Amino acid sequence: MNVLVVKANNRPASEGVSSKMFETFMESIKGREDLNVSVYDVFEEDMPYLGQDLFNAFGKLQSGEELTDIESRLLAAKQKAMDALTAADTVVFAFPLWNLTIPAKLQTFIDYVYAAGFAFKYDAEGNMIQLMTDKKAVLLNSRGGIYSTPEMAGMDMSINYMRNVLGGVFGMEIISEVIIEGHNAMPAKAQEIIAEGLERVERVADTLALQNA
Repeated sequence: MNVLVVKANNRPASEGVSSKMFETFMESIKGREDLNVSVYDVFEEDMPYLGQDLFNAFGKLQSGEELTDIESRLLAAKQKAMDALTAADTVVFAFPLWNLTIPAKLQTFIDYVYAAGFAFKYDAEGNMIQLMTDKKAVLLNSRGGIYSTPEMAGMDMSINYMRNVLGGVFGMEIISEVIIEGHNAMPAKAQEIIAEGLERVERVADTLALQNA
Protein backbone atom coordinates (compact mmCIF):
# COMPACT_ATOMS: atom_id res chain seq x y z
CA MET A 1 0.00 0.00 0.00
CA ASN A 2 1.32 3.44 -0.93
CA VAL A 3 0.58 5.91 1.85
CA LEU A 4 1.01 9.65 1.36
CA VAL A 5 1.13 11.68 4.57
CA VAL A 6 0.45 15.38 4.04
CA LYS A 7 1.89 17.38 6.94
CA ALA A 8 0.26 20.80 7.24
CA ASN A 9 1.64 22.35 10.41
CA ASN A 10 5.17 23.70 10.82
CA ARG A 11 4.93 24.27 14.56
CA PRO A 12 7.06 21.95 16.71
CA ALA A 13 5.20 19.01 18.21
CA SER A 14 5.65 20.50 21.68
CA GLU A 15 3.45 23.42 20.59
CA GLY A 16 1.32 22.21 17.70
CA VAL A 17 -1.11 19.37 18.46
CA SER A 18 -1.59 18.36 14.82
CA SER A 19 2.22 18.25 14.52
CA LYS A 20 2.21 15.81 17.42
CA MET A 21 -0.53 13.83 15.69
CA PHE A 22 1.68 13.62 12.61
CA GLU A 23 4.66 12.44 14.65
CA THR A 24 2.55 9.89 16.51
CA PHE A 25 1.19 8.49 13.27
CA MET A 26 4.64 8.25 11.70
CA GLU A 27 6.08 6.56 14.78
CA SER A 28 3.20 4.08 14.86
CA ILE A 29 3.79 2.90 11.29
CA LYS A 30 7.58 2.90 11.48
CA GLY A 31 9.11 -0.32 10.26
CA ARG A 32 6.03 -1.56 8.40
CA GLU A 33 7.63 -3.00 5.30
CA ASP A 34 4.21 -3.60 3.73
CA LEU A 35 3.53 0.14 3.71
CA ASN A 36 5.36 2.43 1.31
CA VAL A 37 5.12 5.75 3.15
CA SER A 38 6.04 9.16 1.76
CA VAL A 39 5.63 12.59 3.33
CA TYR A 40 4.57 15.80 1.62
CA ASP A 41 5.29 18.70 3.98
CA VAL A 42 3.42 21.71 2.62
CA PHE A 43 5.63 24.10 4.59
CA GLU A 44 8.84 22.59 3.24
CA GLU A 45 7.81 22.35 -0.41
CA ASP A 46 8.19 25.24 -2.84
CA MET A 47 4.50 26.06 -3.30
CA PRO A 48 3.71 29.48 -4.81
CA TYR A 49 0.09 30.44 -4.34
CA LEU A 50 -2.28 29.76 -7.20
CA GLY A 51 -3.24 32.83 -9.24
CA GLN A 52 -2.88 34.48 -12.61
CA ASP A 53 0.75 33.38 -12.95
CA LEU A 54 -0.41 29.79 -13.28
CA PHE A 55 -2.96 30.63 -15.94
CA ASN A 56 -0.34 32.65 -17.79
CA ALA A 57 1.91 29.60 -17.68
CA PHE A 58 -0.80 27.40 -19.21
CA GLY A 59 -1.20 29.88 -22.05
CA LYS A 60 2.54 30.08 -22.67
CA LEU A 61 2.82 26.29 -22.80
CA GLN A 62 0.26 26.23 -25.60
CA SER A 63 1.95 29.04 -27.53
CA GLY A 64 5.50 27.87 -26.88
CA GLU A 65 6.53 31.07 -25.11
CA GLU A 66 9.29 31.12 -22.52
CA LEU A 67 8.11 30.83 -18.92
CA THR A 68 9.10 33.18 -16.12
CA ASP A 69 10.66 31.77 -12.96
CA ILE A 70 7.42 31.95 -10.97
CA GLU A 71 5.50 30.31 -13.81
CA SER A 72 7.99 27.44 -14.01
CA ARG A 73 7.89 26.98 -10.24
CA LEU A 74 4.11 26.90 -10.22
CA LEU A 75 3.88 24.28 -12.94
CA ALA A 76 6.53 22.13 -11.25
CA ALA A 77 4.85 22.42 -7.84
CA LYS A 78 1.42 21.62 -9.21
CA GLN A 79 2.73 18.57 -11.06
CA LYS A 80 4.61 17.34 -8.00
CA ALA A 81 1.47 17.53 -5.85
CA MET A 82 -0.60 15.77 -8.51
CA ASP A 83 2.03 13.04 -8.93
CA ALA A 84 2.17 12.47 -5.18
CA LEU A 85 -1.59 12.11 -4.99
CA THR A 86 -1.73 9.88 -8.05
CA ALA A 87 0.79 7.44 -6.56
CA ALA A 88 -1.06 7.12 -3.25
CA ASP A 89 -3.58 4.46 -2.30
CA THR A 90 -4.29 6.17 1.02
CA VAL A 91 -3.70 9.82 1.91
CA VAL A 92 -3.31 10.94 5.52
CA PHE A 93 -3.79 14.64 6.22
CA ALA A 94 -2.50 16.07 9.52
CA PHE A 95 -3.70 19.65 9.88
CA PRO A 96 -4.95 22.21 12.40
CA LEU A 97 -7.88 24.58 12.48
CA TRP A 98 -6.38 28.04 12.15
CA ASN A 99 -8.74 31.01 12.23
CA LEU A 100 -11.71 28.72 11.44
CA THR A 101 -10.10 27.21 8.34
CA ILE A 102 -7.09 25.21 7.08
CA PRO A 103 -3.55 26.65 6.79
CA ALA A 104 -2.94 28.57 3.58
CA LYS A 105 -0.20 26.14 2.52
CA LEU A 106 -2.62 23.21 2.74
CA GLN A 107 -5.13 25.24 0.75
CA THR A 108 -2.47 25.65 -1.91
CA PHE A 109 -1.94 21.89 -2.07
CA ILE A 110 -5.70 21.43 -2.53
CA ASP A 111 -5.71 24.17 -5.19
CA TYR A 112 -3.00 22.31 -7.11
CA VAL A 113 -4.88 19.00 -7.23
CA TYR A 114 -8.47 20.33 -7.42
CA ALA A 115 -8.52 20.07 -11.20
CA ALA A 116 -11.13 19.00 -13.72
CA GLY A 117 -9.90 15.95 -15.58
CA PHE A 118 -7.70 14.95 -12.67
CA ALA A 119 -9.78 14.82 -9.49
CA PHE A 120 -13.20 15.05 -11.14
CA LYS A 121 -14.83 15.64 -14.50
CA TYR A 122 -18.18 16.55 -15.99
CA ASP A 123 -20.30 14.34 -18.22
CA ALA A 124 -22.25 15.48 -21.26
CA GLU A 125 -25.18 16.52 -19.09
CA GLY A 126 -23.00 18.61 -16.78
CA ASN A 127 -23.01 16.16 -13.89
CA MET A 128 -19.83 15.96 -11.84
CA ILE A 129 -18.05 12.60 -11.90
CA GLN A 130 -15.62 11.75 -9.08
CA LEU A 131 -12.28 10.42 -10.34
CA MET A 132 -10.60 9.31 -7.10
CA THR A 133 -13.03 6.68 -5.85
CA ASP A 134 -10.17 4.16 -5.68
CA LYS A 135 -8.36 6.15 -2.99
CA LYS A 136 -8.87 6.37 0.77
CA ALA A 137 -8.29 9.29 3.11
CA VAL A 138 -7.52 9.70 6.82
CA LEU A 139 -8.07 13.06 8.53
CA LEU A 140 -6.05 13.99 11.62
CA ASN A 141 -7.25 17.38 12.83
CA SER A 142 -6.73 19.50 15.92
CA ARG A 143 -8.62 22.54 17.14
CA GLY A 144 -8.15 24.30 20.43
CA GLY A 145 -11.79 25.26 20.81
CA ILE A 146 -14.87 23.08 20.89
CA TYR A 147 -16.61 22.86 17.53
CA SER A 148 -18.45 19.56 17.83
CA THR A 149 -21.56 21.11 19.40
CA PRO A 150 -24.53 21.93 17.14
CA GLU A 151 -24.05 25.63 17.85
CA MET A 152 -20.41 25.65 16.73
CA ALA A 153 -20.28 22.93 14.07
CA GLY A 154 -20.97 25.35 11.23
CA MET A 155 -18.06 27.58 12.25
CA ASP A 156 -15.42 24.95 11.52
CA MET A 157 -14.30 25.31 7.93
CA SER A 158 -11.30 22.99 8.21
CA ILE A 159 -12.57 19.44 8.72
CA ASN A 160 -15.82 20.23 6.90
CA TYR A 161 -13.92 21.66 3.95
CA MET A 162 -11.61 18.65 3.72
CA ARG A 163 -14.56 16.25 3.92
CA ASN A 164 -16.38 18.08 1.13
CA VAL A 165 -13.33 18.26 -1.13
CA LEU A 166 -11.88 14.79 -0.60
CA GLY A 167 -15.08 12.84 -0.17
CA GLY A 168 -17.62 14.97 -1.98
CA VAL A 169 -15.71 16.20 -5.03
CA PHE A 170 -12.79 13.80 -5.40
CA GLY A 171 -14.73 10.71 -4.29
CA MET A 172 -12.20 9.37 -1.80
CA GLU A 173 -13.45 7.08 0.94
CA ILE A 174 -12.73 8.77 4.26
CA ILE A 175 -11.93 5.73 6.35
CA SER A 176 -10.85 7.41 9.61
CA GLU A 177 -11.03 10.74 11.37
CA VAL A 178 -9.32 11.76 14.59
CA ILE A 179 -10.22 15.21 15.90
CA ILE A 180 -8.56 16.54 19.03
CA GLU A 181 -10.46 19.56 20.31
CA GLY A 182 -10.93 21.70 23.40
CA HIS A 183 -7.39 21.60 24.77
CA ASN A 184 -7.12 25.41 24.67
CA ALA A 185 -10.66 25.97 25.87
CA MET A 186 -10.16 23.63 28.83
CA PRO A 187 -6.48 23.93 29.84
CA ALA A 188 -7.00 21.93 33.04
CA LYS A 189 -7.94 18.93 30.90
CA ALA A 190 -5.55 19.63 28.02
CA GLN A 191 -3.07 16.83 28.73
CA GLU A 192 -5.88 14.30 29.11
CA ILE A 193 -7.60 15.46 25.92
CA ILE A 194 -4.41 15.33 23.87
CA ALA A 195 -3.28 11.97 25.26
CA GLU A 196 -6.64 10.36 24.47
CA GLY A 197 -6.54 11.78 20.97
CA LEU A 198 -3.02 10.51 20.32
CA GLU A 199 -4.11 7.04 21.42
CA ARG A 200 -6.78 7.20 18.73
CA VAL A 201 -4.13 8.22 16.18
CA GLU A 202 -2.12 5.13 17.15
CA ARG A 203 -5.19 2.93 16.66
CA VAL A 204 -5.83 4.44 13.24
CA ALA A 205 -2.24 3.70 12.24
CA ASP A 206 -2.54 0.13 13.52
CA THR A 207 -5.81 -0.36 11.64
CA LEU A 208 -4.29 0.97 8.44
CA ALA A 209 -1.40 -1.44 8.75
CA LEU A 210 -3.74 -4.36 9.47
CA GLN A 211 -5.83 -3.57 6.39
CA ASN A 212 -2.75 -4.24 4.31
CA ALA A 213 -1.69 -7.35 6.22
